Amino acid sequence: MPLRMKAFIGLGSLLLAGWLVSYILLNSRNLPPAVEAIVDKLPGRPAQAQGRIDYPALDRQLGELMHRPEMAGLAVAVVEDGDVRFVQAYGFADRSTGRRVSKDTVFRWASVSKTATGLLAAKMANQGTLDLQRPIASWQTTLRLPGGSEAVVTLEQLLAQQTGLTKHAYDEKLEDDQSPTALRLSLANAPQQCAPGTCHTYQNVAFDAASEILGEAAGKPFEAAMAEQLFAPLGMASARYGMAGLTSAADWARPHKLDQVRPVREAYWRVPAAAGVESNIEDFARWMQAAMGLRPEILPASAVQIALAPRVATQRLYSGKLARVLSDSRYGLGWRSFTYAGRRLVGHSGAVDGYRATMIFDPTARTGVVAMWNSNWGVPFRIPLAVFDSYYRLPDCGWLDVRDIPLPGTEPPAATPPQQEEDGPPCPTR
Repeated sequence: MPLRMKAFIGLGSLLLAGWLVSYILLNSRNLPPAVEAIVDKLPGRPAQAQGRIDYPALDRQLGELMHRPEMAGLAVAVVEDGDVRFVQAYGFADRSTGRRVSKDTVFRWASVSKTATGLLAAKMANQGTLDLQRPIASWQTTLRLPGGSEAVVTLEQLLAQQTGLTKHAYDEKLEDDQSPTALRLSLANAPQQCAPGTCHTYQNVAFDAASEILGEAAGKPFEAAMAEQLFAPLGMASARYGMAGLTSAADWARPHKLDQVRPVREAYWRVPAAAGVESNIEDFARWMQAAMGLRPEILPASAVQIALAPRVATQRLYSGKLARVLSDSRYGLGWRSFTYAGRRLVGHSGAVDGYRATMIFDPTARTGVVAMWNSNWGVPFRIPLAVFDSYYRLPDCGWLDVRDIPLPGTEPPAATPPQQEEDGPPCPTR
């Protein structure tokens, strides 16, 4: 090869290498702040995590929880004082193949998806592109309510679950694979629990009218608007909507019942505003950080306040032991809030067949927990309170002590109350 040609190739290689280095450095600098925070600060092991929370003890408790046959896989992240301090994965994404859960495993958010809908609506209202006080009937939506009350129920009331319909109206028909569009039309003949706007009654089919309304206001499909305005700017690359968004992921958690893998059911994905999101645990933590107000360039404090502000009192959350320690439960725009140990907490939990998820945080302390697991067991809903007990330096309430909970298929002692699975060891109301 002529010397001149060798020199030319060598120069070209140097230029290409230089361009690649510059590209990588430039794109590293352009990472959103929250993405950099998680990438740079993720602890390698629980023993390395620093903060008020006893992370080694939490890791040990979660490991013991995974010995229960009700559990398959679990992913947990903790944000303390605004920073991600703990991200761990446990158990199996698929027991049939032995594939383990990793930090990249995608789980379903279930009803935690309502928090995304509420924040998108709040952001658009804050921008002036959406009027929360407009009646539902003024939008191109398929929702019809008894007595034509869609003409008076506002978008704000829809998102705060104040339609007046009986709780979970027509969810069983959705689970029977009936069309959500047809079901929304037929809600005009559904029974009512109260006059519209006067009480809180939890909905999925009716709530999903928000996907039609927000899509119309944004001028594009609801899912595209969410990706454009929130998920992509927040760096939530794994966050998707729909059954295909889960099953096409390289690493996704299969639903389980004990040691059996269950079929994936599409029902609640067909109401995306109510229950359609899936992501990995790191993106779930990013979402919580944004809701804490840590990404004001994407979610201004004024928008966060619109979504999280309590609007209506609700019935008690959970049951048994959890119900005894949580008080003053309220609902905002797809967001719950309640008082625990004298502190006001916000978030949401979700459940669909084979999946559970929870996100609870203290907005003042900028500290909270996200967790997702691929089974129907309710005990992991206690995880956030175990973390808050540690953060607040409260006495150990034994939230994750499951030694007294009977194993599946065994008879509990005669003196055991019916709610023992949820009650667990006694814990006084604080």
